[in-house]
Amino acid sequence: MSGATVVNHPLVQHKLTIMRDKDTSTQGFRRLLREISLLLCYEVTRDLPVVMQKIETPLQEMEAPILDGKKLVFASVLRAGNGLLEGMLDLVPAARVAHIGLYRDPQTLEPVEYYFKAPENLDERLVVVVDPMLATANSAIAAVDKLKERGANNLRFLCLLGSPEGVEKFNRAHPDVPIFTASIDEKLNEKGYIVPGLGDAGDRMYGTK
Repeated sequence: MSGATVVNHPLVQHKLTIMRDKDTSTQGFRRLLREISLLLCYEVTRDLPVVMQKIETPLQEMEAPILDGKKLVFASVLRAGNGLLEGMLDLVPAARVAHIGLYRDPQTLEPVEYYFKAPENLDERLVVVVDPMLATANSAIAAVDKLKERGANNLRFLCLLGSPEGVEKFNRAHPDVPIFTASIDEKLNEKGYIVPGLGDAGDRMYGTK
């Protein structure tokens, strides 16, 4: 779909298949989410700017690439976003972290904010918003709205699964924010869940109902 990059690497798809299986344990789901987040993070950061820096290897001096600019920000949509966040920090341990507390009202399916904390100078940083599911897109849109209000102007959205309806709605609201995902599934059901999906990512990650 337009505006979305599907990461179809065989390792990503293999791990996603095991995560979808209803018989995968909480421990297994959590481990796989951390592993797959590393692979997705690799893709979403593929074009980070670099500059050349003079270093000295054990053999000689050389000019070598190093990341340029201020440290990037990973913005986790609580609570399920933390499952992706942990693995991404393994790959980019110096990244700053923002937390956006949103939950979906079960009646209206609209997001309700209860917490927001982010680093300073968002206007000078790449901000990667992370949430495993892009279903109705209401929470994702609200999270990006909040970040833009605080000055963020270079954003990307990273999720494990998306729905066609969610991707389309997010693109209409934020056409300047590219989406990176492991899969765009078939549809949303009447309760706003992605089908075939993998269930509620937060519940499966933390063993709650």
